[in-house]
Amino acid sequence: MSAVNKDKFVIYQLFTRLFGNQKTTNNVYGTIEENGCGKFNDIDDTALAALKGFGVTHLWYTGVLEHATLTDYSQFGINPDHPLIVKGIAGSPYAVKDYYDVDPDLAVDVPNRMQEFESLVARTHTHGLKVIIDFIPNHVARQYHSDVRPEGVKDFGEDDDNTVAFSPSNNFYYIPNHDFVVPEGHKPPLPVTTPYQERPAKATGNDVFQAQPSQFDWYETIKLNYGVDYLDGRSPHFDPIPSTWLKMRDILIYWTRKGVDGFRCDMAEMVPVEFWGWVIPEVKKENPAIIFIAEIYNPLEYRNYINIGKFDYLYDKVGLYNSLRRMIEGYGSASDITRIWQHESGDFSEHMLRFLENHDEQRIASRYFAGNPWTALPAMVLSATLHTGPLMVYFGQELGVDPTQQEGFQGEDGRTTIFDYWGVPEFQQWVNGGQFNEALLTTEQKTLRQFYGNLNAFVLKNEAIYAGGFYDLQYVNANGQSFNYDGNIIFSYLRHTDDQKMLFVYNFHSSHTVETLVKVPQEVWTDVLKLGNTGEYKLKPVFPLEVPQVQLRTADITSTGVHLELPPISAYAFEIVPK
Repeated sequence: MSAVNKDKFVIYQLFTRLFGNQKTTNNVYGTIEENGCGKFNDIDDTALAALKGFGVTHLWYTGVLEHATLTDYSQFGINPDHPLIVKGIAGSPYAVKDYYDVDPDLAVDVPNRMQEFESLVARTHTHGLKVIIDFIPNHVARQYHSDVRPEGVKDFGEDDDNTVAFSPSNNFYYIPNHDFVVPEGHKPPLPVTTPYQERPAKATGNDVFQAQPSQFDWYETIKLNYGVDYLDGRSPHFDPIPSTWLKMRDILIYWTRKGVDGFRCDMAEMVPVEFWGWVIPEVKKENPAIIFIAEIYNPLEYRNYINIGKFDYLYDKVGLYNSLRRMIEGYGSASDITRIWQHESGDFSEHMLRFLENHDEQRIASRYFAGNPWTALPAMVLSATLHTGPLMVYFGQELGVDPTQQEGFQGEDGRTTIFDYWGVPEFQQWVNGGQFNEALLTTEQKTLRQFYGNLNAFVLKNEAIYAGGFYDLQYVNANGQSFNYDGNIIFSYLRHTDDQKMLFVYNFHSSHTVETLVKVPQEVWTDVLKLGNTGEYKLKPVFPLEVPQVQLRTADITSTGVHLELPPISAYAFEIVPK
């Protein structure tokens, strides 16, 4: 009986503002008219068919919710934002200005913006793809105001008592009798004609409980109050259910009813785990299949946010991403991978979302990371196949996007801007005037994109990967136990079901080909893989396909090991099959 694909899917993070933008002006701090902006409508049937063909299953439309911006939409009844509390011209999509609205930048017809988003959801579903959007629970834009909230819904802060620093029934935290002071060093890209006024000051999003944050804080946002008194040892006040909990539940249900299939929850660990344990089951009453992904960076809290908070998946940033990045940059050790899976094993390895790029991280091809998109390919294969959890690719990763200049507020730091209007040149070649094809790609780009597409298909089609067990082979091969097997640069493991057995071997060294022996212990061969002690088998290459088959006898692989030649920066997957 074949195994069931329960957790393995492939998310394509699509930064909506940048995805369909075809303008190539790219002025630093350019306006929407100068630099252009992608729209919901750009993600049309042609684009969706191309993404489906690329092998992804879920599209994370990043930056959908209306957020603070310096683009003036006052003619459409949207209040302008003050330049002193907006980062960039377009603004951060994580400074939400209205939880019940979508970003007007993304609409061709601004008054019809919600209908354009709803049409995108419907189109996405027609192509057999699922929709994920951001949910930003910890903070809102400093000038948050919902213009389109449903009738009867009270806005955040509407009933607050702003004379006290904390009240369980308040939505915000206050610094009574103090004005908010714009941080020193912040230089807005547009002229400031009037001062920004906020009295009393509200606490800043990254837990800054003072009237003046620094320019390195999330000063454009204000912290939401979930009933935790930070000035009294973080004492909880969860009974009765806090106002913020109820408001957020209603917001999540609102988007669920619009057909959203999942939420990537920004900085989920800055919100009490008890809230998640309450709200996620509430939302799943509307749609039991909806998924919740937590951005979380404290491994000590992983189990809490799965077991108590009821999250489906967690970012594997601090664990696998950080370990693989060190190896890609040439100073890590493959032994770190064993420590990672041991920490994550048992009750939650299948809950880890693996990736090597997202909007917060530096691009692989940039000089701040690998400097070469090919260097990361073994790490990408390992991220995709180590366990059964989902995989994520950031738009343009498959084309080797390499930001090399300042793109506005974010500066030149190896990341693609999230604060400003911009055109991504490598990606625009694939967009190709709305044809979404490879006609303008270089040979290298085509090969790189083919690799990612093949990897997406590989992990979804092989049950040993999407539903199989995992067995680390380092302990029996490293530390001089197998010929020329350096456990710092070589890593190997098995993935297996009753019907499929696979061996994965990696060489992370950037310049050395390694000839080595890799063995599987006899008891693992018979008890874990359930393979016979007699007869001959072969290692059939399944990723990549160009590798020669390796003949082996059971006596070889379980004693001395099978001989493999591993080129620099290589990843091989073999299926163990009868000869």
